[in-house]
Amino acid sequence: MMYYFLPKAANRPIYSYRLSIIHFWSLIFIYIWAGPHHLLYTALPDWAQSLGVVFSIMLIAPSWGGMINGLLTLRGAWDKVREMPVLKFMVVAVTAYGMATFEGPMLSLKNVNAIAHFTDWIVAHVHVGALGWNGFLTFGILYWLIPRLYKTNLYSNKMANFHFWIGTLGIVFYAASMYWAGITQSLMWKQFTPEGLLQYPNFLETVLKIIPLYMVRSFGGALYLTGVLVMVYNLYKTAKQGKLVENEEAEAPPMVRDSVESIKTKHRLIESRPGKFAVIAAVLVIIGGAVEIIPTLLIRSNIPTISSVKPYTPLELQGRDIYIREGCNNCHSQMIRPFRSETERYGEYSKAGEFVYDHPFLWGSKRTGPDLQREGMKYPNLWHYYHMENPRNISPGSIMPAYDWLISQDLDLSSTEGKINAMRKLGVPYEEGYDKISNEQLMKQADEISKDLEKNGIKVESKKEIIALIAYLQRLGTDIKVDKTTTK
Repeated sequence: MMYYFLPKAANRPIYSYRLSIIHFWSLIFIYIWAGPHHLLYTALPDWAQSLGVVFSIMLIAPSWGGMINGLLTLRGAWDKVREMPVLKFMVVAVTAYGMATFEGPMLSLKNVNAIAHFTDWIVAHVHVGALGWNGFLTFGILYWLIPRLYKTNLYSNKMANFHFWIGTLGIVFYAASMYWAGITQSLMWKQFTPEGLLQYPNFLETVLKIIPLYMVRSFGGALYLTGVLVMVYNLYKTAKQGKLVENEEAEAPPMVRDSVESIKTKHRLIESRPGKFAVIAAVLVIIGGAVEIIPTLLIRSNIPTISSVKPYTPLELQGRDIYIREGCNNCHSQMIRPFRSETERYGEYSKAGEFVYDHPFLWGSKRTGPDLQREGMKYPNLWHYYHMENPRNISPGSIMPAYDWLISQDLDLSSTEGKINAMRKLGVPYEEGYDKISNEQLMKQADEISKDLEKNGIKVESKKEIIALIAYLQRLGTDIKVDKTTTK
């Protein structure tokens, strides 16, 4: 979009056609290898993590090549930036692209990732790209395109300028508050007292500390959204005052095949054949994916088996799907990294073999709430019941919403058999015929949890969704038991 609309809006040719080709094919080939940089210090094989780091650092070159290509396209047209809101949006967009694609490789360095991962720092980084690069580029394109579609002038340049400045302020408030929150989280999570104890053992202390920054984030988002609404009104009025031109006659001068054009022709042979173009791009993507995926499928030693790890029971499997459905994994991770600050807070670090029956895995990428990998049997069933009914009754100051509908909603037992069969196809060793008795096993375990709650004065039917979710939460991390008294 940048390569088409930025030259159009500036009425300037793209600075370097060759650089655009290098930019595209480098991104296509390199980006697919960089994915593991989101999973550093996890149970992912170390070779895959290192591969992700190396290719992430390599990404700086093509990404910044694209940014420089965009900015240099404006050579000789910078005076227009002062006058044209369209170019203002595009300049900030391209700059945000450069910032985000520099920070991404930096976050893939293990020492930086150890500080930033699971914190709001990542939220800030992503939104510089989402709001600045994707958002502002889209706004600039719309401001340029709509008046031409309707053969008229933009309804109000003042409103477009207002949108630009309020949107820019929105990004600044949003990103700056999240950077601050992320650094605060990381420092508090890792802080120890002189006696060697966690300075802030209660995760909620961190949450309460950054709530003001969440308010600033909301304010920044509101500013950004206000600008979007102003744009919608401006473009609506623009379309209203013009008339849609559904088809426009256009002519282009004949191509002059001089020495420069002859160099371009080789790549234009691919560009003029979208099928071949798509196949070549797909091959490059497949190579990167295959190198990372095939070894983990063919070499069983990539995932050391742990004899104590067993498949989920039918009730736990149903509870896990409720956990995913309600978005719990958006705020809670299930991956304890091998850092002292994390093992002291949550328990034994995560092993690859613990997740062999997790489809999909729920390692997570953000800790708005604490990690739940060792949550099983940490609290009684009653605690989980009250916590899902209203988290603030159990954890004053919590920002977790209530999930009280789980208490009244019935579990869909008709799906149990299908889920067991699906898991078996994915390699989970359920015995043949187990699917036929799965609901019987489910109700047996559900009755036990229901009776336990009733002993504590809570009467809830075994078939309710809350029972399944409690079963899943109580299972988490219990396959591995580490006796710290015997370790030296």
